[in-house]
Amino acid sequence: MHPKPPVEPHALDGATSVFLRNRPRLFGIAYRMLGSAAEAEDVLQDSWLRWQATDHGRVQDPTAFLVTITARLALNANESARVRGRHETCVGPWLPEPVDTRSDPALGAERGEALSFGVLLLLEKFSPAERAAYVLREAFDYPYRQIADVLQLGEANVRQLVTRARKRISDERRAPVGPAEHRRLLEAFIAAAQTGDREPLEKLLSSDVVSLTDSGGLVPRAARRAVAGRERVARLVASFASHFWTGTTLAWLETNGQASVLISRDGTVIALATIEASEEGIGQILWVMNPTKLVALSG
Repeated sequence: MHPKPPVEPHALDGATSVFLRNRPRLFGIAYRMLGSAAEAEDVLQDSWLRWQATDHGRVQDPTAFLVTITARLALNANESARVRGRHETCVGPWLPEPVDTRSDPALGAERGEALSFGVLLLLEKFSPAERAAYVLREAFDYPYRQIADVLQLGEANVRQLVTRARKRISDERRAPVGPAEHRRLLEAFIAAAQTGDREPLEKLLSSDVVSLTDSGGLVPRAARRAVAGRERVARLVASFASHFWTGTTLAWLETNGQASVLISRDGTVIALATIEASEEGIGQILWVMNPTKLVALSG
């Protein structure tokens, strides 16, 4: 084999510029397909290495090329995670790794679809191909033909995957409230949780509310099972009011396109809390306490 000619500096600079310009979009795709910022970064690293090794002069559409590489790598990573049984090896409930979306509310997408915790949790039930098709269509508005090329499937199959995914999400998720009401409900919930008064807590919750805590088994006393039902959830939240909130400070921010609160004690982030809510009240309370998932928000 003949050695490849050295890359001219200006060519490398151009290739780097192209990748960096597309990076938010590529991260947004990988994150939605995996629900993990760390895994999405690994995919982007692999995409970058493949892009570096590509003859850029033969690439007519760099963005389409990078999207295809990234989506396929994320698809493979998703399939591998399912084989490894990612959720089965997780101690307690699994939640997506939160990402700060204050600077990019849609996280590189045409619109902010498939980014909220509620939708990401539902997407975990989908097959890798169904999830990829839904993400590329609903969040990034790619034509079915292009999605078919990325997934190496027939266009009719892709349309069927997207239609089925839309229906499942519509059937399993209540219509969410708007951003202002979401923030109001979250603030009211945190205020009630700090007092431990069950009556105002119960008034905020839907009858079938579920509280999920992802501690990765690394936080003592954190709930390791989902808790469901208005009375049981209110009782749980009231039970830790006397000790959990002592000495804490709260920082309001936006993660995954929705209001969230970062909870710290002695300068160390101990949890991120957010909710999923509909007209019936708060339907999910989500506590991310796994320290590995809070690193990016701790700076």
